[in-house]
Amino acid sequence: MPANVLVVEDEPAIAELLTLTLHHGGFHPIHAADAQVASSLVAEVLPDLIVLDRALPGGSGIDFLRALRLSE
Repeated sequence: MPANVLVVEDEPAIAELLTLTLHHGGFHPIHAADAQVASSLVAEVLPDLIVLDRALPGGSGIDFLRALRLSE
């Protein structure tokens, strides 16, 4: 079973490039355009890896990462 990779990226072109590249590399990419959606997906899917943009709408990727670490 391929590893789940959560791509948190708000730029559509970059998100598409990353997800296509991961898919062709044998991974199962999952896309979220902001931290709120990413939080929901983490709870549902529990990804093996997160590729995280630092500048997201509604908050930074660093803040999302801190919240994720605190929730462990």
